[in-house]
Amino acid sequence: MRVYLLLLLVAGVVTLLTTPFARWVALRSGGITAVRERDVHTVPTPRLGGLAMFCGLLVAVTFASGAPFLASTFAGSGGQEIWAVVVGGGLVCAIGVADDIWDLDWMVKLAGQAVAAGYVAWQGVQLISVPIGGVTIASARVSMFVTVLVIVMAMNAVNFVDGLDGLAAGVIAIGGSAFFLYTYLLTQDVSPTDYSNRASLVLAILVGLCLGFLPYNAHPAKIFMGDSGSMLLGFTLASGAIMVTGQIDPEKVSTGQQLPAFIPILLPLAVILVPLVDMTLAVVRRVAAGKSPFHPDRMHLHHRMLALGHSHGRAVFIMYLWTAVFAFGAAALAVWPARRVAVGLVVAVLLALVLTLGPLRGKVRARRHPDSPGGTA
Repeated sequence: MRVYLLLLLVAGVVTLLTTPFARWVALRSGGITAVRERDVHTVPTPRLGGLAMFCGLLVAVTFASGAPFLASTFAGSGGQEIWAVVVGGGLVCAIGVADDIWDLDWMVKLAGQAVAAGYVAWQGVQLISVPIGGVTIASARVSMFVTVLVIVMAMNAVNFVDGLDGLAAGVIAIGGSAFFLYTYLLTQDVSPTDYSNRASLVLAILVGLCLGFLPYNAHPAKIFMGDSGSMLLGFTLASGAIMVTGQIDPEKVSTGQQLPAFIPILLPLAVILVPLVDMTLAVVRRVAAGKSPFHPDRMHLHHRMLALGHSHGRAVFIMYLWTAVFAFGAAALAVWPARRVAVGLVVAVLLALVLTLGPLRGKVRARRHPDSPGGTA
């Protein structure tokens, strides 16, 4: 565990120290988010935070490659897969930088995402089997297609939720932490003599990237992560989730671990359910209106939180809370019986609902009593 925490620290410190440089590049290259009708920020803000995150990823993986504890992880094809995540992450970051500066057509950006996902899949990071019943994907082509689809979905899900200061970085830090704990506990159970594994390595670094960026991205943000950052985070999270398939022997997975093992393999975004729901609702909403699924609007979940009467900070906190409820709820299945987890999850969901819908009571009361402060006649 100490090695993983050290990797988290290295990734976080490098990201923290290089974020001012990324901001400097953004200001001089035109990578700035203007104030638009759908936006929440009130002043133009630089948006190349992904550059700093990629620096953190590169340095942390380089550091990890020299750690004796992780020597077996980098041996053979394992090292190839880890470095493929770095190369693929660099590619999506470059695409994001181009989009942040020149505003690429959505089809060009989607094609670039597919190429990056295809590269990492070609290097061995693929969804090949489901560790429940030993089910395998029918063919190499199907495996490649499903892998690319999952990674592209992850990148766009994180991009869709990146609408409030500190929201995407915090959500991924929380979801990534839960996923890291799950993979670490799973490795302890499957391999008691060697706790090193690729998925835990990638996820620990991912959490570090988010924590290192948050001091500059928290409200009021001095810099946005932009597409260069949101796509990098989604790409890294999905890659780490897919690597879990290499950790699991179907015959060794206990009953309590089967459900959380099943979810991240078929749907690596389970630990970031909030961005996934936001993306799905946005796509359905826009296509139903006859618009492109990438057409921007002001109907995201975070916009709805503000419409309910939440402040910026409280809206971000509530989105964090929902992420923690589902992410740690899934991870808890690796430790506690499903019935106990279900009870705790129900309690947590009810608490989250109360905190989410609380402002509605004041609005309803104001409508019923128009003479009260804030009421309408």
